[in-house]
Amino acid sequence: MIEAFAADDVRAAEKVLLAAGPAGALMDRAAAGLAAAVADLLRERRGGVYGARVGLLVGSGDNGGDTLLAGALLTGRGARVEAVLLGRRTHPRGLATVVAAGARVHAIGPGAPDDAAADAAAAVLARVDVLLDGVLGIGARPGLRDPAAAVVTRLLGSRRGSGPVPVVVAVDLPSGTGPDDGAAPEPVLPADLTVSFGCAKPAHLVPPAAAVIGRLRLVPLESAGVALRPHLPPVPAVARLEPADVAARWPVPARRAHKYTRGVVGVVAGGEQYPGAAALAVEAAVGAGAPMVRYVGPPGPTRLVQQRRPEVVPGTGRVQAWVLGPGVDPQDDEQTSHVREALLSGVACVVDAGALAVVADLVTGGAGAQGPAPPGRRWLLTPHAGELATLLTAAGRPAARGDVEAAPLPHAAAVAGMTGACVLLKGPVTLVVPPGAAEGRNGPVWSQAEAPAWMATAGSGDVLAGLAGMLLAARAASSEVSGSGAGVTSADLAEVGAMAASVHGLAGRLASGGGPVAALAVAQALAPCIAGLLAEA
Repeated sequence: MIEAFAADDVRAAEKVLLAAGPAGALMDRAAAGLAAAVADLLRERRGGVYGARVGLLVGSGDNGGDTLLAGALLTGRGARVEAVLLGRRTHPRGLATVVAAGARVHAIGPGAPDDAAADAAAAVLARVDVLLDGVLGIGARPGLRDPAAAVVTRLLGSRRGSGPVPVVVAVDLPSGTGPDDGAAPEPVLPADLTVSFGCAKPAHLVPPAAAVIGRLRLVPLESAGVALRPHLPPVPAVARLEPADVAARWPVPARRAHKYTRGVVGVVAGGEQYPGAAALAVEAAVGAGAPMVRYVGPPGPTRLVQQRRPEVVPGTGRVQAWVLGPGVDPQDDEQTSHVREALLSGVACVVDAGALAVVADLVTGGAGAQGPAPPGRRWLLTPHAGELATLLTAAGRPAARGDVEAAPLPHAAAVAGMTGACVLLKGPVTLVVPPGAAEGRNGPVWSQAEAPAWMATAGSGDVLAGLAGMLLAARAASSEVSGSGAGVTSADLAEVGAMAASVHGLAGRLASGGGPVAALAVAQALAPCIAGLLAEA
């Protein structure tokens, strides 16, 4: 599992390490790890460090000091290093060390530089093999200011040209990105590799910053035998499941299991206009391992579902989780009535597409509502950015799709707080945000990014909803069997959402094979994908 911690928590933990060892030891360790990462990259790209051209883009703080010390180490291994200094001041030891090692230094004063200075700096850096971005670290506010903004803008222009493009290595995180919220105000220099010290930061996992991280490499930090992790919070701010983590959590049935100990799924989906959504949600639930699925819907979709899956039981009955909304027309009174009844039943629910309008009605006390939904309802909402914006707007917080895409984490957290539900915000990076995550309650925010871009296709969300419903029913059944009385918690909902997002993406990769893929193929790939995960574990 990748664990990411908030900037304040990281700085507090680093203070413990700084106090434990000699002055400068922690920065030397970080610089050595950074230099090793760059050396590995140069061996991959050109066979070695000797003779390579390395550029350093250096800011005022410790991030710039790490960069300068790494540059000195690379100079000692035969690299030709050019350092461009952008801050009001420069880390004194770092500067003295890199100069003594033989690097060339170019200084640009603070404030808005003249065009000639910015052009000259960008020209120097555009010619290097590897460029280290060490302007700003986790202690800075998001957004670059001049002269860094001017130089980065010119470098971005050179990257769009036809000449050679340096490989960019971000030092801790791409300069100007928000370490905690994943903001990425322009200009940002996208990294091919990000070298992070001690642990991951939320920006590495949270969009839009996650899109400019490239590969992530962690450099462990310790001082005098004192490691960083024990001095960080027990629960990270953001986490990402890896395949082994998913396999370890997967609900494998016991030998004496029966359908109610494994989890029965109810599905309210589809309509005469969108019958395929019902078929896809049911196909995913069954393919992922649901021992029994009850389907509630009009005659047409019911026939389609039963033709594809004769084992599905039509009509209502005992279920341990509901999948609500794929393909449901909010104007379909009968289907929305079923949705409303399920939402108010106390049974855990995956809430998608057309059912989100019913949620908006419930939490805002709209027409026909039985009062606002209390916090802590066992709902896993699965909107895309446009649907999340609609939910916010309905609650009196006007937002457009572009607003959500520019700052997905705070917007998803707002809906989680407003509804008392867990929010799975679909996208290239899927975020799963439990209510209270900002205050450290109900576990971390989860971030999953396994899905290939080919999965941005009609019906993909219906498959995800069915898969999540199966996992949610299994989690509810497990709670019943254990007799704990806790039921499905917000932390459970969030973890189920992360597992579903991960396996959905992995199944999409399997079905795609690197090319186009249809939603039905993703649903049909769930069973072999899950079998592969469990076999590897």
